[in-house]
Amino acid sequence: MVQALVVALVAVLAGGLVYAMAAARVVKQYERGVVLRLGRLHDEVRPPGFTMIVPGVDRLRKVNMQIVTMPVPAQDGITRDNVTVRVDAVIYFKVVDPASAVIQVEDYRFAVSQMAQTSLRSIIGKSDLDDLLSDREKLNQGLELMIDSPAVGWGVQIDRVEIKDVSLPETMKRSMARQAEADRERRARVINADAELQASKKLAQAAQQMSTQPAALQLRLLQTVVAVAAEKNSTLVLPFPVELLRFLERAQQGPQPSVAAGRPQDGSGQPAPERPAEPQGSVEPASPMDPDVVDPAVTAQTFTDQPLPDAPLTDGDTGPDGSLPEAAPDGVPEFDPETVPEFDPEPSGRRRGNPFSHH
Repeated sequence: MVQALVVALVAVLAGGLVYAMAAARVVKQYERGVVLRLGRLHDEVRPPGFTMIVPGVDRLRKVNMQIVTMPVPAQDGITRDNVTVRVDAVIYFKVVDPASAVIQVEDYRFAVSQMAQTSLRSIIGKSDLDDLLSDREKLNQGLELMIDSPAVGWGVQIDRVEIKDVSLPETMKRSMARQAEADRERRARVINADAELQASKKLAQAAQQMSTQPAALQLRLLQTVVAVAAEKNSTLVLPFPVELLRFLERAQQGPQPSVAAGRPQDGSGQPAPERPAEPQGSVEPASPMDPDVVDPAVTAQTFTDQPLPDAPLTDGDTGPDGSLPEAAPDGVPEFDPETVPEFDPEPSGRRRGNPFSHH
C-alpha cells in the first residue's frame, strides 16, 4: 500500500514538473510578452521576468522593445531637376505597443522596411539635387514624417531617419567639379582685384606723401638697394630718376612744327586740304594743257573762224599820248582751223593743247 502511494506521489510530482516546465516562460528585460489564449488576445501583457502560461491553451509572443537600426537599400530615382541619383538611408525605430505590433501587422520589421523604401523614392522625386546634397536635415525630417504616419497604427515609433549616401553619375560629378573650379577661380580673381585696388590706394597715398618731401624718394631708393644687397649676389642696382630720362627724350626730339602753319590756306582762312599723294612710278611731267597749269577759262573756249578778242590794254601798251601803237601787217599769223589738232582723249584723261591758244 505504501509502495503504491509512493509511486502515485512520484507520478504526480513528475507530472507537475513536466507541466511546470511546459508552462514556465522567461521574459527578458528588453522584451514584452503577448499572450494569445485560444487564439484571442489576453488583456495582460507579460512584464519581464518569470511567467506561467497554460500549456496547449496559451501562446506567448515575445516582442523586442529595443531600438532597431535598419538599413534602407539604395534606391534609384530622378530628382525634380531631372538628375538620376542613387540614395540609401538608415532608419531607427522601436516598438511602443507590443500588442499592436503583433496583432495589427504580420511582420512589423518588413513593413517598416518597405515603407522606408517607398518614402525614400518619393522624397527623391520631390527634391532637387542641391537639396539632397546640402539640405539633408530637412529631407530627413520629411522622410521621418512620411514613415511615422502609418507606423503609428502598427505600434512602432520612428526615432530617426538619415540619408546616408547620394551617388551621382560620373558626368554629373565632372560637371560639378568644373563648376566648383570656376567658382573658386572667380573668387580668386575678385580677391586679387580687391587686393590690387587696396594696394593702388596705398601707393597713391605714399606717392602723395613722398611728393611733399623730395628726400623721401631718395631714402626709398636707398632702402631698395639695401634690400637687394642683403644677400650675397652679383647684382648691382643703380637708381636712376625716370624724370631725367623723359627730359632728355623731350630735349632730343625738339619742338614739333605746326602742321597748319606750313599748309596753304583757302579764302576762308582755314588750311586747305592736302591733295592725295600720287603713287610712285606714275609721275608724269605737266603738259601745257594740264588742268592744274592752264586756266580752265582758256581751255574751255572753242575754236572758230572768228578772230580772238583782244586782250585789255594796259598802261604799258599805249603811247605817251594814249594812242595805240600801229601793228605790223605781217606781225599776226593767219589762223587756219585745219591745222588745229583734233581732241584725242588719252588713257590718262589728259587733253592735247592748242599751241596757238593765247589770251
